[in-house]
Amino acid sequence: MHSTLKNVIFTTAQNSHQKGNKLSKNSSAHTRSYKAGENIISAVSVGAVFILIGTIYVTTLPTSLWDKMVSFFNSFDMVAISDKISLPVPSNPGAHTVVYNAAFQFCIGIAILQIILLALRLMMHSPISKTAETAGNLVYWFGASYLVPTFLNSATTSTTWFAFWAAIIIVLGISMIARAVVLFARKRI
Repeated sequence: MHSTLKNVIFTTAQNSHQKGNKLSKNSSAHTRSYKAGENIISAVSVGAVFILIGTIYVTTLPTSLWDKMVSFFNSFDMVAISDKISLPVPSNPGAHTVVYNAAFQFCIGIAILQIILLALRLMMHSPISKTAETAGNLVYWFGASYLVPTFLNSATTSTTWFAFWAAIIIVLGISMIARAVVLFARKRI
């Protein structure tokens, strides 16, 4: 009787150990496939950003985008908003349309990239936090791509310059709300 009880306990322990190994192998395989999927999404994202930057630079030729950007950043002056607050603004905000057009192209390119990344995340069943982040980014970049040509053009003044930055802050808030809506909707499903 005593040896039979020992055999039962030993067999049960051995079966339990084998099941545990199978479970850890399955979770390890899932972790590897998750990391591989995220690595693919990261590679697509980084590659697309480099392609976008190169494309924007080439499309602005024969004008040197680099020279225009240096001129843009060298033109900043501090403007007093109140007695204690001064903020930077280009001395002639309307003179930098090449930079504004490049910024618009970058925003619209990143927004399109976010659509592709969102589709990839949905197809690969990425975690909801990553999907929500991508949805929030999508809202932000489409919002920015609307605001850049609306506020930043040849008619830009220091007032519209500051209005642009206020609108960017609003779009940032809207993108955070979009991210929260995705997270909330997922918890409800």
